[in-house]
Amino acid sequence: MGRLKVRSTTILCVRRGDRVVMAGDGQVSLGDTVVKHSARKVRFLGKDSKILAGFAGSTADALTLLEKFEQMLEKYSNNLPRAAVELAKEWRMDRMLRRLEALLIVADREKTLLLSGTGDVLEPDDGVMAIGSGGNYALAAARALLAHTEMDAMEVAKIAMNIAASICVFTNDRLVIECL
Repeated sequence: MGRLKVRSTTILCVRRGDRVVMAGDGQVSLGDTVVKHSARKVRFLGKDSKILAGFAGSTADALTLLEKFEQMLEKYSNNLPRAAVELAKEWRMDRMLRRLEALLIVADREKTLLLSGTGDVLEPDDGVMAIGSGGNYALAAARALLAHTEMDAMEVAKIAMNIAASICVFTNDRLVIECL
């Protein structure tokens, strides 16, 4: 029997004014079956919980990467860009880590970054970033709301995530939303 593809998650990070909001849905799917409705894919990291992280992909792989990233944050005194670059380098070079299938979005008060196993550390031009099965839907909705409304980051994130949930079968509306 072939390997079942696990599909899950929409993670969205929105900046507006002095607020940074990260939202994630709770659905985890295995093949064409929903196996969990309330997974927590967004959390605080780092000393004094001043960094948000959200993950998409294999849960075990993502949790391994989050643990590694927390070690990097500790090593580099919560310097988000430095910790992100060091994790990306290790993720790409290390034989075991290289096999991990996940993406991370991390954010502090100043920066939002996407980290991948290919060594990418990307910062969005407009302060909005999304990953996962419904990421493109949430990203498009958030950009439209930011461009055409005065809604705050929290409201933009909620509405954009609900739009993604109404389109993507691998995304639900049981949201975890955290704010800096």
